[in-house]
Amino acid sequence: MSLIIRPYKKSDLPRLYDICLKTGDSGKDATELFKDPMLLGNFYSAPYAVIHPELTFILSDNDIPIGYILGTNDSESFHQKTEKDWFPPLRIKYSLPDESNNTSDARIIRLIHKGYIPRPELISFPAHLHIDILPEGQGKGMGKKLVETFCSKLIELKVPALHLEVGKRNTDAIKFYEKIGFQQIKEYEWSIAYGILLLN
Repeated sequence: MSLIIRPYKKSDLPRLYDICLKTGDSGKDATELFKDPMLLGNFYSAPYAVIHPELTFILSDNDIPIGYILGTNDSESFHQKTEKDWFPPLRIKYSLPDESNNTSDARIIRLIHKGYIPRPELISFPAHLHIDILPEGQGKGMGKKLVETFCSKLIELKVPALHLEVGKRNTDAIKFYEKIGFQQIKEYEWSIAYGILLLN
């Protein structure tokens, strides 16, 4: 195993979809939960790589992606770009499901129709991220290195602070973020927002 962190390449995009799905059930494989394997990636990974390739970093094993960190330096700007370029064609492809439809596919399709809406209480932490690593890349300190790589790029861009949201069921991720210095900002019904200051 030869693990390195490298910049994103366009040819990595199918693997981002795959990794997103295989970590999409609170860090566990969500393949069995979805009829459409593209849905999770269409919301949680691909738009970031397409809009912000410079903020997408790949954990690779012999150049094959087994993890990633991606995000935006400005959540409000990201919202505007996704509303203009990313979500409209997906909303045509995926019609809004009936309210009685409680499948995993329906849940993500509703998110696609809702769009990415920045939370006002997180405005002073303008950047946000998503990180996913397949089991073969976990437990080797690479998650911390991915976050350090991402934060270094944000500091270079003069971004003052960063946030993320993690589902309450994902206890391993919560422990990880707290261990590397993220502080809880706000608790929601299903998730917790964490933040970290980047510039003094």
